Amino acid sequence: MHDRVLITGGAGFIGSHLCARFLKEGAEVTCIDNLSTGSLENIAPFFENERFTFTKYDVTQYLHVEGGLDLILHFASPASPADYLEMPIQTLKVGSLGTHKVLGLAKSKKARFLLASTSEVYGDPLQHPQKETYLGNVDPVGLRGVYDEAKRFAEALVMAYHRNHGIRTHIARIFNTYGPFMRMDDGRALPNFITQALRGEPLTVYGDGSQTRSFCYIDDIVEGIFRLCQTDYAGPVNLGNPDEVSIIEMARMVISRVGSRSGIEFMELPEGDPVVRQPDITLARSLLHWVPQVDRQTGLDRTLEYFRKHIEDAPRNG
Repeated sequence: MHDRVLITGGAGFIGSHLCARFLKEGAEVTCIDNLSTGSLENIAPFFENERFTFTKYDVTQYLHVEGGLDLILHFASPASPADYLEMPIQTLKVGSLGTHKVLGLAKSKKARFLLASTSEVYGDPLQHPQKETYLGNVDPVGLRGVYDEAKRFAEALVMAYHRNHGIRTHIARIFNTYGPFMRMDDGRALPNFITQALRGEPLTVYGDGSQTRSFCYIDDIVEGIFRLCQTDYAGPVNLGNPDEVSIIEMARMVISRVGSRSGIEFMELPEGDPVVRQPDITLARSLLHWVPQVDRQTGLDRTLEYFRKHIEDAPRNG
């Protein structure tokens, strides 16, 4: 068991769920977030817990944490295209300088380290589904390169620290994830669809909607990350749901589950948008004995419940 855990980006979508999980497991949790994309609302329920502390801080700066640490989960980074295209330099800095600072902390504390990587390291993949051994098809100078290459560099840095300093490291390549605590102005397909459907607005589909994604519910992702932290495996592990679906099909499902009269509005496909995305989770099955448990309909209904409660406070597009 990890007695003291540091989570960078802990006020973000996945980070806040990890705070909840490790607190539930009895750990002392320190959350660091500069709140550029995270929200205090996500972690507000934890402030009364004496085992939880929060510090607003930018991990690209000098990083010091008092006392011992058993595990560091590095989730600090913009993660949606809307965010990292608006903050390209900050995204590159947190993937490089931030990862370097946090790895240095792990080295000094002799702590385990888990990097939140992403399926975007595969770029617009020529292999389908994507295995961890696939080296990817990434445009380093394209608009999305600021995120893709930041995470690819971070993975290389993690492995360098593992090989040269003996740090116990993990790399979670996380595929599309959804659930409560997603921002409604996140810019990704599913929160956009849900917000638009709840407001009776047309759902914005880019291209013809034939591009695919594999959506995994947040509870399953958190379970996979938790299990990965219990292993000694240092290489990358895909975490995601192999249940692949087209964007247009997902839009129609959201309209149906909401009971909305929204139509669908087609717009030009953004530069570098991947055509397909599906994880090969053979390694996670064998190493972690992990497979996603929450089906798409159940996960979507749980997410809709959260969005319905927050829809009045969400900013409207434009």
